[in-house]
Amino acid sequence: MTAGAVRADVVPTVMHVRCPDRLPEETYRQVLEELAELSPVVQALPPSAALVELKGALRYYGTDTRRLGEMLRVRTVSRLGVDVRIGIGSSITVAATASAQVPAPGGVLAVPPGQTVDWLAPLPVEALHGIGPRQAEALHEYGIHTVGRLAAISPATIQRLLGGKAGRTATDRARGTDPRPVVPRALPSSATVRHTFDRHTLDGATVRASLLELVVQLGRGLRRRGQAARALTLTLRFTDGTTWQKTRRLTEPSPHDDDLRTLAYQLMDAAGLQRGRLTGIGLKGDDLVDADQVAQQISLDTAREARLVAEAAMDRIRDKFGPGIIGPAATRRAS
Repeated sequence: MTAGAVRADVVPTVMHVRCPDRLPEETYRQVLEELAELSPVVQALPPSAALVELKGALRYYGTDTRRLGEMLRVRTVSRLGVDVRIGIGSSITVAATASAQVPAPGGVLAVPPGQTVDWLAPLPVEALHGIGPRQAEALHEYGIHTVGRLAAISPATIQRLLGGKAGRTATDRARGTDPRPVVPRALPSSATVRHTFDRHTLDGATVRASLLELVVQLGRGLRRRGQAARALTLTLRFTDGTTWQKTRRLTEPSPHDDDLRTLAYQLMDAAGLQRGRLTGIGLKGDDLVDADQVAQQISLDTAREARLVAEAAMDRIRDKFGPGIIGPAATRRAS
């Protein structure tokens, strides 16, 4: 074992989390929120993965890394209905390689300190995180089929095969060395919800009901995260493969269904749909801000205030019984 590998094994506190493929963006954001409850150092890797630095979590929870992984998995399954594959190791490369070895739908694989090189050695080179198909093919041509074999060959030889920087990086990572830190990074300040029609539709009432359903989903997601949207973007997809998209700003940032619905309907009216058959629609909240930054306006509109009270009550019901338990009657038509 090289000295570099020993140093890399001192603190195995990097967690790599893989969500299911094609996870909706809103659900992915909720998974990131669960990670943020575990540790303040979370690096989003959209569309469906993330890194977590566990040093602070280990001190706070007073447990080991594997238990933290199991704790996270229980939370995502019980709260979101999403199972995740978790790898934990001494570096980003080791943790990401480990998570890829966890079979679907989910589980936790923690590579113990002092065992990184031995654990990596029997894996095929293409299993090492960061080795692409072309690099793996080049290594195979020279009889390098396992990570252990890659680690045993001199860096100069691998550099001739893969190129200077790529060769050196591949050798280092095969030996368990990867100095990159987990860098806190959130998702871009937007949130998107989508609906795909089972059949191509030109029925205006069906389209509008589906749009209302997206408004409800988007609004609830914003309120759950404590955010407000400054603008909305509506995207329409047609049967001929073309799309129509338009963005408008709200008068004031808002997470409320009332305001989002009004602007969403204005965007739909601006599309001027006549006989165009739709395959799907998307609604995106743009330029998100923390709800705490939004000035609370004094309102004399008692009807609006009553709707906001009803909205809060429906949020509590959805949190308890599920998002589909209650909503505007028109959305049932879109289901």
